Amino acid sequence: MAKPKPAPPTVQLVAVFGKQAKAIETAKGQIESHWGKIKLVSQAFEHKETEYYAAEMGQGLRKQFFVIDGFYDPALLADSKLQSNTWEASISAQAAFSEIRPVNIDPGYITLTKLVLASAKDRAHRIYLRDGIYAEECLYFLDGGWQSRPWTYPDYQRTDFHAFFLQARDYLKQLVASRDVSA
Repeated sequence: MAKPKPAPPTVQLVAVFGKQAKAIETAKGQIESHWGKIKLVSQAFEHKETEYYAAEMGQGLRKQFFVIDGFYDPALLADSKLQSNTWEASISAQAAFSEIRPVNIDPGYITLTKLVLASAKDRAHRIYLRDGIYAEECLYFLDGGWQSRPWTYPDYQRTDFHAFFLQARDYLKQLVASRDVSA
Protein backbone atom coordinates (compact mmCIF):
# COMPACT_ATOMS: atom_id res chain seq x y z
CA MET A 1 0.00 0.00 0.00
CA ALA A 2 1.33 3.41 -0.93
CA LYS A 3 1.69 5.77 2.02
CA PRO A 4 0.62 9.39 1.59
CA LYS A 5 3.46 11.89 1.68
CA PRO A 6 3.44 15.62 2.38
CA ALA A 7 3.02 17.98 -0.54
CA PRO A 8 6.21 18.81 -2.42
CA PRO A 9 7.90 22.13 -1.66
CA THR A 10 5.85 24.85 -3.31
CA VAL A 11 5.86 28.64 -3.79
CA GLN A 12 2.79 30.71 -4.57
CA LEU A 13 2.63 32.35 -7.98
CA VAL A 14 0.06 35.02 -8.76
CA ALA A 15 -0.68 36.34 -12.26
CA VAL A 16 -2.33 39.76 -12.36
CA PHE A 17 -3.40 41.56 -15.49
CA GLY A 18 -5.37 44.58 -16.51
CA LYS A 19 -5.31 47.69 -18.65
CA GLN A 20 -4.35 50.20 -15.97
CA ALA A 21 -1.22 50.00 -13.83
CA LYS A 22 -3.21 51.37 -10.87
CA ALA A 23 -5.56 48.37 -10.97
CA ILE A 24 -2.59 45.99 -10.96
CA GLU A 25 -1.04 47.92 -8.06
CA THR A 26 -4.31 47.71 -6.13
CA ALA A 27 -4.31 43.93 -6.60
CA LYS A 28 -0.65 43.79 -5.58
CA GLY A 29 -1.54 45.62 -2.36
CA GLN A 30 -4.24 43.03 -1.58
CA ILE A 31 -1.80 40.21 -2.27
CA GLU A 32 0.86 41.64 0.04
CA SER A 33 -1.49 42.47 2.87
CA HIS A 34 -3.20 39.04 2.85
CA TRP A 35 -0.73 36.51 1.45
CA GLY A 36 2.64 37.94 2.43
CA LYS A 37 5.65 39.79 1.16
CA ILE A 38 6.29 39.56 -2.56
CA LYS A 39 9.70 38.05 -3.23
CA LEU A 40 9.83 38.18 -7.04
CA VAL A 41 8.12 40.53 -9.50
CA SER A 42 8.16 40.02 -13.26
CA GLN A 43 8.24 42.75 -15.83
CA ALA A 44 4.84 43.91 -17.12
CA PHE A 45 4.23 41.72 -20.17
CA GLU A 46 1.94 42.66 -23.04
CA HIS A 47 -1.09 40.36 -22.85
CA LYS A 48 -1.75 39.92 -26.56
CA GLU A 49 -2.47 36.25 -27.20
CA THR A 50 -6.25 36.42 -26.83
CA GLU A 51 -9.22 38.76 -27.18
CA TYR A 52 -11.17 36.72 -24.61
CA TYR A 53 -11.08 39.49 -21.98
CA ALA A 54 -11.46 42.52 -24.27
CA ALA A 55 -15.22 43.10 -23.74
CA GLU A 56 -14.85 43.34 -19.95
CA MET A 57 -11.29 44.57 -19.60
CA GLY A 58 -10.53 46.58 -22.74
CA GLN A 59 -7.51 46.51 -25.03
CA GLY A 60 -3.83 46.95 -24.22
CA LEU A 61 -3.74 44.57 -21.26
CA ARG A 62 -0.54 44.05 -19.27
CA LYS A 63 0.25 40.97 -17.18
CA GLN A 64 2.60 40.71 -14.24
CA PHE A 65 3.62 37.77 -12.09
CA PHE A 66 4.35 37.81 -8.38
CA VAL A 67 5.94 35.13 -6.24
CA ILE A 68 5.15 35.28 -2.53
CA ASP A 69 8.01 34.91 -0.06
CA GLY A 70 8.29 31.52 1.63
CA PHE A 71 6.67 28.16 1.13
CA TYR A 72 3.03 27.78 0.09
CA ASP A 73 0.63 24.97 0.98
CA PRO A 74 -0.91 23.85 -2.34
CA ALA A 75 -3.97 22.58 -0.43
CA LEU A 76 -4.89 26.29 -0.10
CA LEU A 77 -5.27 26.83 -3.85
CA ALA A 78 -9.10 26.90 -3.82
CA ASP A 79 -9.04 29.34 -0.88
CA SER A 80 -6.60 31.56 -2.77
CA LYS A 81 -8.79 31.63 -5.89
CA LEU A 82 -11.95 32.36 -3.92
CA GLN A 83 -10.13 35.21 -2.15
CA SER A 84 -8.78 36.64 -5.41
CA ASN A 85 -12.29 36.54 -6.91
CA THR A 86 -13.50 38.58 -3.92
CA TRP A 87 -10.73 41.13 -4.49
CA GLU A 88 -11.60 41.40 -8.19
CA ALA A 89 -15.25 42.09 -7.31
CA SER A 90 -14.23 44.65 -4.70
CA ILE A 91 -11.92 46.50 -7.09
CA SER A 92 -14.67 46.53 -9.74
CA ALA A 93 -17.23 47.82 -7.21
CA GLN A 94 -15.03 50.80 -6.34
CA ALA A 95 -15.90 52.25 -9.77
CA ALA A 96 -12.47 53.88 -9.88
CA PHE A 97 -11.80 52.42 -13.33
CA SER A 98 -13.63 52.69 -16.63
CA GLU A 99 -13.47 48.95 -17.35
CA ILE A 100 -16.19 46.56 -16.18
CA ARG A 101 -13.46 44.27 -14.89
CA PRO A 102 -10.34 46.32 -14.19
CA VAL A 103 -8.16 43.43 -13.05
CA ASN A 104 -7.84 39.64 -13.28
CA ILE A 105 -6.04 37.86 -10.43
CA ASP A 106 -5.04 34.24 -11.03
CA PRO A 107 -3.34 32.44 -8.14
CA GLY A 108 -1.35 29.30 -8.64
CA TYR A 109 1.84 27.66 -7.52
CA ILE A 110 5.16 26.33 -8.69
CA THR A 111 6.87 23.15 -7.54
CA LEU A 112 10.17 21.87 -8.85
CA THR A 113 8.20 19.83 -11.42
CA LYS A 114 5.11 21.84 -12.38
CA LEU A 115 3.22 25.11 -12.58
CA VAL A 116 -0.43 24.91 -11.51
CA LEU A 117 -3.13 27.57 -11.84
CA ALA A 118 -6.55 27.84 -10.25
CA SER A 119 -9.65 28.47 -12.35
CA ALA A 120 -13.39 28.81 -11.88
CA LYS A 121 -13.98 27.34 -15.34
CA ASP A 122 -14.34 23.60 -15.87
CA ARG A 123 -12.53 21.89 -18.74
CA ALA A 124 -11.80 18.22 -19.43
CA HIS A 125 -8.23 18.46 -18.12
CA ARG A 126 -9.00 20.42 -14.94
CA ILE A 127 -9.38 18.78 -11.56
CA TYR A 128 -12.21 19.91 -9.29
CA LEU A 129 -11.01 21.11 -5.89
CA ARG A 130 -14.09 22.56 -4.15
CA ASP A 131 -16.61 25.41 -4.23
CA GLY A 132 -16.46 25.74 -8.02
CA ILE A 133 -12.66 25.96 -8.18
CA TYR A 134 -10.46 23.76 -10.38
CA ALA A 135 -6.72 23.17 -10.64
CA GLU A 136 -4.83 23.01 -13.92
CA GLU A 137 -1.27 21.88 -14.39
CA CYS A 138 -0.33 24.05 -17.34
CA LEU A 139 3.45 23.58 -17.47
CA TYR A 140 5.81 20.84 -16.37
CA PHE A 141 9.57 20.96 -15.91
CA LEU A 142 11.66 18.51 -17.95
CA ASP A 143 15.17 18.51 -19.41
CA GLY A 144 16.07 21.86 -17.87
CA GLY A 145 13.05 23.82 -19.09
CA TRP A 146 9.33 24.39 -18.89
CA GLN A 147 7.21 22.29 -21.24
CA SER A 148 3.66 22.97 -22.42
CA ARG A 149 0.62 20.74 -22.46
CA PRO A 150 -1.89 20.74 -25.34
CA TRP A 151 -4.20 22.88 -23.16
CA THR A 152 -1.56 25.34 -21.97
CA TYR A 153 -2.67 28.95 -22.47
CA PRO A 154 -0.77 30.50 -25.41
CA ASP A 155 0.83 33.19 -23.25
CA TYR A 156 2.13 30.57 -20.78
CA GLN A 157 4.03 29.05 -23.70
CA ARG A 158 6.09 32.24 -24.14
CA THR A 159 9.81 32.00 -23.51
CA ASP A 160 9.85 35.32 -21.64
CA PHE A 161 7.25 33.91 -19.20
CA HIS A 162 9.34 30.75 -18.89
CA ALA A 163 12.39 32.82 -17.98
CA PHE A 164 10.49 34.30 -15.03
CA PHE A 165 9.15 30.89 -14.03
CA LEU A 166 12.76 29.62 -14.02
CA GLN A 167 13.62 32.44 -11.57
CA ALA A 168 10.70 31.34 -9.39
CA ARG A 169 11.86 27.72 -9.54
CA ASP A 170 15.41 28.78 -8.62
CA TYR A 171 14.02 30.69 -5.66
CA LEU A 172 12.15 27.55 -4.58
CA LYS A 173 15.38 25.54 -4.86
CA GLN A 174 17.07 28.10 -2.57
CA LEU A 175 14.25 27.77 -0.04
CA VAL A 176 14.54 23.99 -0.10
CA ALA A 177 18.33 24.17 0.32
CA SER A 178 18.06 26.58 3.25
CA ARG A 179 15.46 24.35 4.94
CA ASP A 180 17.67 21.29 4.45
CA VAL A 181 20.67 23.12 5.96
CA SER A 182 18.71 24.30 8.99
CA ALA A 183 17.01 20.92 9.59
